[in-house]
Amino acid sequence: MFALSEVGQGSITTHHRHETMSVLSTIIARSIPFIPRPIVGYFAKPYIAGETLADGVRVVKELNVKGIMATLDVLGESVNSREEAVAMRKQCEGVLHAINEHRLDANLSIKPTQIGLTIDHDFFEENVRVLLDIARGYNNFVRIDMEDHPYTDVTLNMYKKLRRDYGVHVGVVLQSYLRRTEADLRDLLADGQTNIRLCKGIYVEPEAIAFKKREEVQDNFKLLDEIALGEGAYVGIATHDDVLLEHGIELVRQLGLKREQYEFQMLLGVRHARRDQIVADGHRLRVYVPFGDQWYAYSTRRLKENPSVAMHVVKAIFGLDK
Repeated sequence: MFALSEVGQGSITTHHRHETMSVLSTIIARSIPFIPRPIVGYFAKPYIAGETLADGVRVVKELNVKGIMATLDVLGESVNSREEAVAMRKQCEGVLHAINEHRLDANLSIKPTQIGLTIDHDFFEENVRVLLDIARGYNNFVRIDMEDHPYTDVTLNMYKKLRRDYGVHVGVVLQSYLRRTEADLRDLLADGQTNIRLCKGIYVEPEAIAFKKREEVQDNFKLLDEIALGEGAYVGIATHDDVLLEHGIELVRQLGLKREQYEFQMLLGVRHARRDQIVADGHRLRVYVPFGDQWYAYSTRRLKENPSVAMHVVKAIFGLDK
């Protein structure tokens, strides 16, 4: 019911086009180390707000005018010292203050390794609580992003702990390409009110713990979406995949959900026309807005680790990313 199908010559043409674009995107992803920084910057520009908080605020204002929400993300992860982690936390504090000052329809996303997870778990928790105290004071929200699999357990356990103290002001991310995610979702649902961003996942993981076939990841995404929304969780349906977008749209219709009970999410610079159509159709949509002076590391990592992201760059070059 929820799957899109293509038949006839059109499907053959589409298949060949997808294969060609996939090859191009893989070539670009593997060529990243040899591409000069200014060129990477040129192609990354649509996907990064800029280097400063002011850049992020400007982009969010532009989105808000169009009826689109945002989540701001200070670029940077895997810090190696307490000083670096505190500096990153302070930048995140600035984001929350700026959202309130400029009355933006936006919240904050953070990466655990950005603010101390790999240094000390208690130190990480202290930093998150500082941010959550500010967010709660502004009646705002902090999303704890999910990184690669060594950090899954500690991130989910920390979320469950913080959720008991901060309730609706904190959320987490689940990735449909991990085989464990259905069990993780059911555990969260059994433990209380849950706010998740559901995405496919971008990190390169071993096949033993992650689905590798596109259809497997899609099917698991659909299942997780159905379980979460069916059990009353708030879900940010984070995808650019038409199959999953259509599934989500049909699912919220079948469940009779109100606009305030879910949202769609996309990355900055990706699929503008599709994004705007979702909003025009009456759904809430949030755009992930990264900014910061570590844009180069962010851009190259996303392109190297996931050629499907490079696919969007390829499509943008040829004017096909609609």
